[in-house]
Formats: sequence, C-alpha cells, structure tokens
Amino acid sequence: MEVHTGVLIVGAGPAGLATAACLAQINISYVIIEREDCSASLWQNRAYDRLKLHLAKEFCELPHMSYPADAPTYIPKDQFMNYLENYIECFDIRPKFLTAIESCSYDEGRKCWLSTARDMTTCMVLRYTARFLVVASGENSAENIPIIPGLHGFAGEVIHSSRYKSGASYSGKNVLTVGCGNSGMEIAYDLASHGANTSIVIHSPVHVVTKEIIRLGMTLVQEIPVNVVDDFLVRMSNFIFGDLSRYGIVRPRKGPLLLKAETGRSAVIDVGTVDLIKNDTINVLGDISKIKGNLVEFEGKKERAFDAIVFATGYKSTANTWLKNGESILNNDGLPNQEFPNHWKGANGLYCAGLAKRGLAGIAMDAKNIANDILSNYNHVSG
Repeated sequence: MEVHTGVLIVGAGPAGLATAACLAQINISYVIIEREDCSASLWQNRAYDRLKLHLAKEFCELPHMSYPADAPTYIPKDQFMNYLENYIECFDIRPKFLTAIESCSYDEGRKCWLSTARDMTTCMVLRYTARFLVVASGENSAENIPIIPGLHGFAGEVIHSSRYKSGASYSGKNVLTVGCGNSGMEIAYDLASHGANTSIVIHSPVHVVTKEIIRLGMTLVQEIPVNVVDDFLVRMSNFIFGDLSRYGIVRPRKGPLLLKAETGRSAVIDVGTVDLIKNDTINVLGDISKIKGNLVEFEGKKERAFDAIVFATGYKSTANTWLKNGESILNNDGLPNQEFPNHWKGANGLYCAGLAKRGLAGIAMDAKNIANDILSNYNHVSG
C-alpha cells in the first residue's frame, strides 16, 4: 500500500502532536504515524504515578492552546494527559497507531522522502512518499541501562524507571535507585515514603533546586544575563539546602540554566528527597563496580544486599536506526548535530522536533519553526 502526503511526521508524542497542530493551522496536509497504540505513550504507559510536570505551566504549553484557567501551576500527570487529549481533539489530529517506521531515505531523483513502515496489527507493509519528513520519535524512544558486570545474574528484580509506577509493592525491601536526575531522586523519595529501605547512586555533580527557584530563574533569564541569574539561583539554593557535599551531592561548576542550555542536563527539583538523605532515610552511594548474586559492590569495595534495582538512567533516541539520509541533522546518537536553536532543520525537507533536550517549551518552538519553514517552501514552489 502506498500513501502520498505533503509531510510525514514520525511519532505522536508531544513533539509530533505540536507539529501536526501547527501544520493544521496553516492548512498543510500531513500523515502522523506512531508505533505505540496511543499518543504520548511515555506519559500514558511509562510514567510513575506521582509524576507532575517539573516546570510551571507557562513553560509547558504546546502551540495554539493554553491550559484551563483553573489548572494548578504544576500540572499532574493525569491533567497533562487530559490536556493532550483535548489538544488532539481541538486540532483533529488522527495518528495512525501501531505503525512502526522501518526505513526512510531521500530519493534525489524524485525529490522526496521514501519511507517503509509496518502495520503491527496486520503485518502489512506501508510505503509513504512525502516531500517533507519530521522526525518526532523522541529523545526517550528506548530505555538506557548501563552495562554493569554481573547485572544479568542479579538475584532480585531489575527494572527501568519507565516501568516503575509506585513504591507500594517495595515496602520493607532493600531497593537501590541508580541515577540522580529528577526521575531517580523522585523515585527514591517515593520508595522511602512507602517504607522501602532506599539507597541511591549519585555519581555525577547535580544542581538541586526548588520548583520556585527554577521558575523564578526561567522568568528572570528573559531579561537578565544567564550568568547573573545562575549565580543568584545557586546562592538561593545553598541558603535553602546548605552544603550538600557532605551527603554526596556536589554542584556542577556551571550554573543550572547554563548547564541546561549547553548540555540538556536539568537541575533536580527537590520533592523532599534531600531531607530524607539528610536524616539517613535514603542512603547515598557511589558508583557500582560489579554485582554478584544479590550483592552490589560499590567503589571502595563496599558491599550491600538488595532485593531490587531501579535504573533511572534515562533513554536514548532510535531515529538513526531507521533514518538512512539523516546526516544533515542527526549524529550517531540520533540527536541533533547543530546546537540549539539551529538544530531543527536539515537538508532536503528534513526536520526534527523535540530532540534538543529543551522540554515542552523547546517542542513548541520546534513545531512553530518547522511549520513556518514548510509553509515558506510550499509558497516558494507554488510561487
């Protein structure tokens, strides 16, 4: 079966939906395909129960639709899902679900992108011909679990954070969380709150802030140089949390906003984890050396027994496994070659949305830029 379309969007997460909405606003036809059975599967199926958007709602809107006036400042997972459902309905977005992209390459002769996908229900091969291609398959496409000697022989339960829902089933168990980003710190808090004997591996420097501090910083940086704002945020954080280095938490040398801008690494927004670390409810441990049975050995030969390990070690993009002519836009990790804000456009009508580690605000910018660029190309050809 062959389908011709102006624009093919791969992925129906927030980035794909935002791009579709922006194209709908300017009456440009598109097809959006998604390998899962729902939109925003990361949120629908792979997010823990207590998750809220870590940033204030004004930094988390998709293009052309605000949150309801009575929405809380920090949107819970279920309300965000409702927002996305309303968004899909408002812009009449109809993703083709359970449709897995297998390969995509640019045809120089026909000046279009030729894509092969598979209907996962019928196993039928689908061929798409599109003048423009938008890679919106996400930074969080595949689980990333580090290679650790002995991990496969671990006697207990091993899960990635994408499959973690609640600490309720871990009460009384010894649980190790690996990873000190927002997910790792929040999962450790959730485990401890449910009565698990909780430890966390913190092996990288990390900024710990409050949600109010980061909201203030993101507001101020629109008017004040980032180094001045960062200095202010670090001073405020040190005042609130004190010196955390004695607990194994070291701040990076670069400030939280600059670090996010340059590397995509977010500051950790504390939900109460720091207090539990300070009172020894949560133990901080160093890097894992190896695993033998249910014993985990850490640097310095320290050993602890665990019933379960939760890897909050992030995700990776899989775009470069199927995109054959993507060198103009993506590197070997399936992430943009160019730095923000010039990352979203490649050659021959190729774009990426939501791959710059800029959250929902970055997704909104990408979607608007892509739609405007496609429109100008349409006008250029038709003119």
